Amino acid sequence: MVIRIIKHVFIPFICCFTIISSLAMDKAPSTVAVILLGCSYYLSIVFDNKFPSLQKFQFVFLALFHWSSHLNWCLILYYILIGFSIQKRERYTHIIRIALMYILLYTVIRLSYVPFTNYNLFVSIYDIISSVVFVLLLQYVHKSELEKKRLRKENNFLITHDPLTGLLNYEGYVTAVQDLIHKKCNFVLILLDFQDFKSVNNESICTGNEILTQISLLLGKLFYNSHAMSRYAGDRFAIILPSKENLISNLSELLDPNTLGLQVTYSFAQFPQEAVTKEALISIAEDRLFQSKRDVWLKREDHLFRSEKMKMVGELAAGMAHEIRNPLTTIKGFMQISTNHDYNIHPWFDIIMSEIRRMNELTAEFLQFSKPHLSNMKQELLTDCIDRVLSLAESDALYRGHKIIFEDTKESLYVFIDRDKIVQVLLNLIQNAFEAMKQPGDIHVRIKQEEHAAIIEVEDSGDGISESDLEKIFIPFYTTKEAGTGLGLSICQKIALDHGGSLEVKSTIGLGSIFSFKLPTV
Repeated sequence: MVIRIIKHVFIPFICCFTIISSLAMDKAPSTVAVILLGCSYYLSIVFDNKFPSLQKFQFVFLALFHWSSHLNWCLILYYILIGFSIQKRERYTHIIRIALMYILLYTVIRLSYVPFTNYNLFVSIYDIISSVVFVLLLQYVHKSELEKKRLRKENNFLITHDPLTGLLNYEGYVTAVQDLIHKKCNFVLILLDFQDFKSVNNESICTGNEILTQISLLLGKLFYNSHAMSRYAGDRFAIILPSKENLISNLSELLDPNTLGLQVTYSFAQFPQEAVTKEALISIAEDRLFQSKRDVWLKREDHLFRSEKMKMVGELAAGMAHEIRNPLTTIKGFMQISTNHDYNIHPWFDIIMSEIRRMNELTAEFLQFSKPHLSNMKQELLTDCIDRVLSLAESDALYRGHKIIFEDTKESLYVFIDRDKIVQVLLNLIQNAFEAMKQPGDIHVRIKQEEHAAIIEVEDSGDGISESDLEKIFIPFYTTKEAGTGLGLSICQKIALDHGGSLEVKSTIGLGSIFSFKLPTV
C-alpha cells in the first residue's frame, strides 16, 4: 500500500514540482527535454510491474531528468530508487553497492552544473555518507517489517490451523464454511470420527500422532479437490467437498477401513439443500455423526454382550460337566465293583444314593441359575420381607447356638421385588454366615438407606475370606466347602442384578465378613 502511494502520488508530485521549479528558475537547458524525461521516468516507475525490463532503465531516465532539470531536489528520487532496491533484495553488500552507484551518479551530474568548490565537494561526500546511513536504516526497518510479517503469518496460521497435521482447526474450518456460504458455492460438509484411534493413542502418544499425520495425508490424497480440510477434537476430521452427483453414495467406498486402516464413522450435510447457515449446517452434521456413533456403540455393546454370554455359557457348561462327572465316576466305580459280587450294590447303596442326590441338587440349582426372568414382581415393604427371613432362619440359629441381631431403619422402605427370590438370597447369606462361624456368635442383619437405594447387610464374626477367594466367590461352581456346589452366591448375585441391584462383600481375616445386598427403592 505504501509503495503504491509513493509510485502514484509522491513520485509524480516530486517530478512535477521539480519540472515547474526548474522552468520557473530558468535552470533547465531545454524545456521539452525536462518534461519528456520527467514523464519517461514516472512511466518507467508506474509500469515496471507490467514490463519488468523497464526497471533496468529507471536510473537512466532519472539521471537524464536530473541533468535536464539542474536541480538537487532530484536526490529524493534517487533515495526512492534505493528503497525499491531494498524491497527486492536483502543482502547488505549488494544494496550498498547499488546505493553508492546511484549517489555517485547523482554527485557526478550535480557537479556538472554547479561550480567545483570545496563546499560542493564536501556536500558530495556528505551525500555519499548519508546514503550509506540511509540504506542501513532502511534495510533494518525493512527486515524488521519482514520479521513482523512472518511472525504475524505464523500466528495466523496457528490460530486457524492444526500444528500437527497442518490442516485447519475447528475455528479455521468454521470460517471456511462461512466463506463458502457467503460465496453461495454448493458444497457438502463431511465429518469423520475414527473409532479405534483412542485405544491406539492410549498405547503411545508418538504412535497416535504418527497415525493422525498419516490419516491427514491419506485424506488429502483421497479428497484432493476439497475446498478445505480440518482436524479438530483430537481424532475428528472435517472435509468440505464441492457438490457433485453420487458423492454421498460413494462415501462408504472412499472411506473403506481397508484403505484407511481404521474404522471410521462419518456424517454429512449439504448446502444449500439442507441448511443455509453455518450453524444449522454444522449442527445437522454433528447430530448425524452422534447418531452414527451411538448406533456403532450399541452394535459393539450387543456383540460384546453376546460374546460374554457365550463365554459364560461355555464356562457354565464346562463347570456343570465337571461337577456331574465326579459323582458319575463314583457311581461307575461302585457299579464295576458290584459285577464281582453278583451285582450286589447293597454295601455301597447309601454312597450311590448320596451321589445321585448331589447330582439332583446340582441340576436343580443350575436350572435356577439359568432362569432368565423374575416371575412375581411387586411392591413390598422391605421390613416384612426380612421378618420372613428371620422367622425361617431362627430355628437353625438356635440349633447352632447363634443369635441374629436385626437393626432396622426408622423409615419404611418399599422395594419392587420378587419376594421369594429376595428371601432366597437373604437365607443363603445367613446360612453362609452360620457355616462361617465355628463357635456360637452374633450375626447382624441391618438395613441402611442411601439415595434411592436400600442396603441390607449380613455381618458374621467368622474367620473371614482371603483376598484370593474374594475374587472368585461369585464365579459359578467355585466353592471352599466340601459339600458345596459353588452356585449359591452366583445365584444370589444374579438375582440381585435382575432386580437392578448389586451384591458385594468385604472381609477381614480373623474378624469376619459383611455381605451388602443393594436394592433400588420405590
